Amino acid sequence: MATTNGGKADLLKRLNRIEGQVRGIARMVDDDKYCIDVLTQVSATSRALQSVALVLLDDHMSHCLVEAARVGGVEQEVKLKEASDAIARLVRS
Repeated sequence: MATTNGGKADLLKRLNRIEGQVRGIARMVDDDKYCIDVLTQVSATSRALQSVALVLLDDHMSHCLVEAARVGGVEQEVKLKEASDAIARLVRS
């Protein structure tokens, strides 16, 4: 992962926040909170995870993919396939 230290710290902060959101959802379920309120929190957490995924994908494309394009050949094909597959998984989720 080629994320800069600032980028890595930002991602870790986001992931820690998401972890807290998931724990909050578990508490809501345990406390028998209203289903729609729980679903609202699940949706917000899903969006937060998608945001992290997009940052990681952007980082991958701007570093790993660009480097593979410079190298060319099989390395380029492999990295392009990986990126394409990752995008397809994100779209399906």
